Amino acid sequence: MKIATYNVNGINGRLPVLLRWLKEAKPDIVCLQELKCPQDKFPIGEIEKAGYMAIWKGEKRWNGVAILSKGYEITEVQNTLPGDSDDLQSRYIEAIINKTVICCLYLPNGNPYPGEKFEYKLNWIKRFKRRTNQLIKMDLPAILIGDFNIIPTEDDVYKPEKWKDDALFRTEVRKSYQDLLKKGWTDSLRKMYPEEEVYTFWDYMYESFRRNAGMRLDHILLSPYLQESLVSAGVDKEVRSWEKTSDHAPVWIQID
Repeated sequence: MKIATYNVNGINGRLPVLLRWLKEAKPDIVCLQELKCPQDKFPIGEIEKAGYMAIWKGEKRWNGVAILSKGYEITEVQNTLPGDSDDLQSRYIEAIINKTVICCLYLPNGNPYPGEKFEYKLNWIKRFKRRTNQLIKMDLPAILIGDFNIIPTEDDVYKPEKWKDDALFRTEVRKSYQDLLKKGWTDSLRKMYPEEEVYTFWDYMYESFRRNAGMRLDHILLSPYLQESLVSAGVDKEVRSWEKTSDHAPVWIQID
């Protein structure tokens, strides 16, 4: 089973790119972030024509998450992250597909640091960790997948010294990521490529993609139940070079 995540940076504006990638890459399950469209503007007709069913949680201008599935039924569990009923941002959707819990997330960016947005990010992470701990205790096949807006280590960003006070790279958020790994979650890309330079995002400015001045923000973490099932993983970097593409590239794994 091939499972992927892709921050599309506006699903309607990037729809030709998304549909082309779906046709070429043929993932079975896809988690999308930054839909940037209200609930009723999600392009479900085009997605279904491409062979996928979908669930999604839209938002008028920003955020938005979706899960696509080809050949497997989707049972939605929840479309908000538990723990704060006042949080209306569309950043989390969870479903069961093929007896596996899929947790699709678009974790807050948190910039500028310091400030309210960074505090919101830290609080969101606390809520997220509570949910992930529940999944670990239940010993379920589960996957945490999406744009985490966390650069885990210095090896995951071009010129890390420039990012020390950025909300993507602050000590607090990197520690939170490591806490997930200590609880038993497996970083799929790093398991397959422990020493290699692997990026998933390149800014539109400063010719970042041409210079490969990127960072790794998009992650797929496997629960202990699935850690021995990982067969392969990768980044479809070439998609970042397509016309009118997102600033992220799709990330994927194959599990047995």
